[in-house]
Amino acid sequence: MDAQGHDRATVVDGGIAELAVMWVGFPLLGAGLGAALTAVSGWVAERPWVPFDWFEFLAQLPEQQAYAVGCALPALAGLVLAYIGTRERLIVTVGRTAVRLRHDGHEQEVSRGTVAGVFVDGAALVLLGVDGGELAREKSDLSRDRLAAAFGGHGWPWRDEDPHREAFRRWVDGLPGLPAGADALLRARQRALDADRGGEVRELRAELSRLGVVVRDEGKRQYWRAAVDPLRREGRTDGG
Repeated sequence: MDAQGHDRATVVDGGIAELAVMWVGFPLLGAGLGAALTAVSGWVAERPWVPFDWFEFLAQLPEQQAYAVGCALPALAGLVLAYIGTRERLIVTVGRTAVRLRHDGHEQEVSRGTVAGVFVDGAALVLLGVDGGELAREKSDLSRDRLAAAFGGHGWPWRDEDPHREAFRRWVDGLPGLPAGADALLRARQRALDADRGGEVRELRAELSRLGVVVRDEGKRQYWRAAVDPLRREGRTDGG
């Protein structure tokens, strides 16, 4: 590993079994479904309520060609799903002084010195910053126990839950308390959430973070809190 803190690092991901399910299981499942539909294509094509010409096309082909075509396209769809699944899987590389998160084509490296806590919140792995903000919140279906062992084994401050969970409030457009500009960003982010535009959702989370707003999602609902000012938390306001 490199000098960024990943020497003798621990990698937590879905492993070979997950890749095998996606790259072998999905295409095989697609091919099996295609074969089953091809077998009944003649019967289906005669149903007046079937709006697709696909089954009629298969029924007119010679049997060997029909099965080849009928299985190939669903198998290809399975490969596309495998590619998407591989791209979206979270890979966590934990070292003594840094952690690397790779997810959905994005890669982020976070230094140990900037992290006050690590925990799993629902279906997300969260790195909490020393200022109370969140340095990372990545969707994850990885084992909580494996993550806890990896981070704890390298001396990271693993937490059983979010220490700021009770501070989150449901976002409702126009309610007071947010810094200037945050309401507009949350409105845009809500539209992106509703439309499943993941990249835009991620970008707007980063913009909100710059305003000192931490956001978490429950389904399509947004919850927010202010990042904790460590000086204010200690009762100090003079900066000294």
